[in-house]
Amino acid sequence: MPKFISVVKYQVKTGEEQNFIESMRKFQLPDGVIYRKVINTGDNSYCGIMEWANEESLANARPQMIAFLDTIRDILDEISDDLGVTDPASGSLIIDQSGLVTEPGKTISGKIKA
Repeated sequence: MPKFISVVKYQVKTGEEQNFIESMRKFQLPDGVIYRKVINTGDNSYCGIMEWANEESLANARPQMIAFLDTIRDILDEISDDLGVTDPASGSLIIDQSGLVTEPGKTISGKIKA
């Protein structure tokens, strides 16, 4: 059964960035999450990325994620009339690659990568 990825873009209201970041830190991971990353993609713009054990785990977690979104909705700008305050996408993981580099020129063991 393939792993599943979900990605959600957020546009945070000016002056609410720290509240957004703190809320994201407090979010309790639903069952089935392998990892979660939140990145800053520009001025007041963020993206959350989650890897799931499978599509069913994501589907089961939707009520919890919507409930969380409801707690931060007032600090988010509307992206568009069609999308509302988030721009979500999800799908099956088709390529899964990991590098060994933790710093340029080094591997996890600290040795120079040949």
